Amino acid sequence: MMIATGLDLLLSTTESIKHRSIGLLVNQTSVTQDLRYSWNVLKAQGLQIRRIFSPEHGLFATEQDQIAVSYQPELGCEVVSLYGDTAATLIPDPALLDGLDLILFDIQDVGSRYYTYVNTLALFMEAVSGRDIEICVLDRPNPLGGEMVEGPLLEPAFASFVGVFPVPVRHGMTAGELALFYRATKKLDVNLTVVRMDGWRRSMLFPETELPWIPPSPNMPTFATAEVYPGMCLFEGLNVSEGRGSTTPFQLSGAPFINPYEFAERCASYQLDGVQFRPLWFKPTFHKFCGEVIGGIWQQVTDHASYRSFATAVAMTAALHELYPDDVQFLRGVYEFNDTIPAFDLLAGNSHIRTAILNGSAVNTILSSWQQDEAAFSRIKPEFHLYQS
Repeated sequence: MMIATGLDLLLSTTESIKHRSIGLLVNQTSVTQDLRYSWNVLKAQGLQIRRIFSPEHGLFATEQDQIAVSYQPELGCEVVSLYGDTAATLIPDPALLDGLDLILFDIQDVGSRYYTYVNTLALFMEAVSGRDIEICVLDRPNPLGGEMVEGPLLEPAFASFVGVFPVPVRHGMTAGELALFYRATKKLDVNLTVVRMDGWRRSMLFPETELPWIPPSPNMPTFATAEVYPGMCLFEGLNVSEGRGSTTPFQLSGAPFINPYEFAERCASYQLDGVQFRPLWFKPTFHKFCGEVIGGIWQQVTDHASYRSFATAVAMTAALHELYPDDVQFLRGVYEFNDTIPAFDLLAGNSHIRTAILNGSAVNTILSSWQQDEAAFSRIKPEFHLYQS
């Protein structure tokens, strides 16, 4: 049975909000089961849509990562980007909230702390805290399910736009659950409601929902991409391609200095669960090493239940440092409006992992270093669960 999303359920009760002055925080994933955009359907039902706010990549995901959104389509109401050239653009101008009394959030998340759409929601909640504005999250599935937790907790000193929630990298929560968690942990004065899904269980991966996969961002074309993303996004902090510029980003990775067979063999030697490594060459058409044929590996998930994406990517990073210590680099520079902390550390939520890799620590020791964080969060998160397994 197909899951009924928060949007689908709201559409059966819109009479109760016809008097409200509404803003939408949405992108192209905000669709009904029959693939109609929320803003069109809500307007057709007589709702007063005053303003649309769009996250990183834009309303229709027209921009690549870390590119300011400039194009806004003509939709019959104002469309405002919450991703521009400066960190200040991540927060709505208070004047844009005047006259609104209800914000509907409806964007498909992918279940990773880095992914910025729920981070935009968190910052929006901070912006309306103390104001007479309700935020209503129209919930959607966590594509990676709601049970597995993986990776270290975010250390406060490493907070950024890719690290807003104090949660592990793979958190196992829906957008609605994260919003409830954030309100509680930040003690925000926010009138928050969640329209729960019907039929979703925590044990479900996205293919089990029977919902259509709509790429939420330019480099998230499939569920298979989302499954490896919580680990492979770390490669944004290396001088190694994370597969952008290919048709299978994050599933493959590489660099000019990599010997694919050597790299695959070293990664296989760690005996990681649920994954195999296939050596290959590929040519990115944009981003790192654009137009070059480079060596790398394809990461093939063989068992969804035992696969750990973050651990796999950390092990791959350690393999790169072991094999190519004079070539692989942890990038510095501006990353998501931060120019003081290496991107790898912002994503990991700490500097310990990078330091351990550089010091040549045993891979198994590194991979066990966040187990206490996982256990601690696993004890906390059920307080905010809206769904059963």
